[in-house]
Amino acid sequence: MHIQCCGMRRREWPILLVLWTAGLLSIAVSFAIIWILITQSIPFFQEVSVVEFLTGTRWTPLFTNKAFGVLPLLTGTLLTTFVALAVAVPMGVTIAIYLSEFASARFREVVKPVLEVLASIPTVVYGYFALVVVTPFLQRFIPDLSSFNALSAGLVMGLMIMPMVSSLSEDALYALPYALREAAYGLGANRLQTVFRVLLPTAFPGILVAVILAMSRAIGETMIVTIAAGMRPILTFDIREPIQTITAYVVQVSMGDVPHDSLEHRTIYAVALLLFAVAFLLNLISYRIRRYYVRKFGM
Repeated sequence: MHIQCCGMRRREWPILLVLWTAGLLSIAVSFAIIWILITQSIPFFQEVSVVEFLTGTRWTPLFTNKAFGVLPLLTGTLLTTFVALAVAVPMGVTIAIYLSEFASARFREVVKPVLEVLASIPTVVYGYFALVVVTPFLQRFIPDLSSFNALSAGLVMGLMIMPMVSSLSEDALYALPYALREAAYGLGANRLQTVFRVLLPTAFPGILVAVILAMSRAIGETMIVTIAAGMRPILTFDIREPIQTITAYVVQVSMGDVPHDSLEHRTIYAVALLLFAVAFLLNLISYRIRRYYVRKFGM
C-alpha cells in the first residue's frame, strides 16, 4: 500500500506542478496589468488633477480646448450597462426558473447549450446588428432616436449577457437540494409558491453573483458600444442620444492617430485604470455578498 501511494504521488506531482504554474501565471499577469496601468497613469495625473479627472463634466483631450473630466465616459458606460441589465436580468432569471423547475430534462439539455451559443457570437456582429437592425426598428416608434444611441447598444448588449445570467442562475437553482422542494410541497405550497418563496430566496446569492458578473462583462464590452452607441463624450442620461463609453474611447485613441508619449495617449491608461477599479469593486461586492449569505444562512 505504501509503495502504491508513493507511486501515485510521483505520477501526480507533474499535474500539481502544472496547476501551480497556471495559478501563479494568472496572478503574475494580473499584477503586471495593474503595474502597467498605475505606472503609465502616474505621468498623466502629474499633469491633470485627480479631482478634475473624477469630477469634471467635459472630456475633450483630443480637441484644442482640452478638458479631462471623465464623468461623460463613466456615465455613458453605466447608461448602456443599466439598459443591458434591464433586459438581461428579467429574461435570464425567467429562463433559469423555467429550465430548472418546469422544463423536461430533454428540453433542458437541448435549450441550455443553444442559449450558451449566443455568448460565442462575435461582439462585432452584435454591434452591426444593433446599428442596422435594432436602431431602424426603434426609430419607427421613437422618431427622435439618434442613429447612434445608448438604447440600441444597451438592448443588444443585454441579449449578449443574458446567457450568462440564465446559465449561472439556472445552475444556482438546480444545485439546491430537492428536500427544499419536498418540504414546501409537504406544507401545501404549489409549484409557483415553492419557486418564489423558497427556491429564489435560497438561491439569491448565486443569482446575484451571476448578475454582478454579467454587469462586469457589460461594463467591459467594447465593439457593441463602439459601433452602435457613437463617439460623443457628452454628459447625458438620455438613452436616445449618442454617447461614448470608456472602452470605446480606448479604441479611438489606440487607432494610432495620437503620439505615443503624449498626454493625450496617456489618457487611455487613466481611463483603463478607472475601468479596472470599477470592475474590481463589482467583483469584490459579489464576493462579500456571497460570503455574507454563506455565513448567515449556511448557503
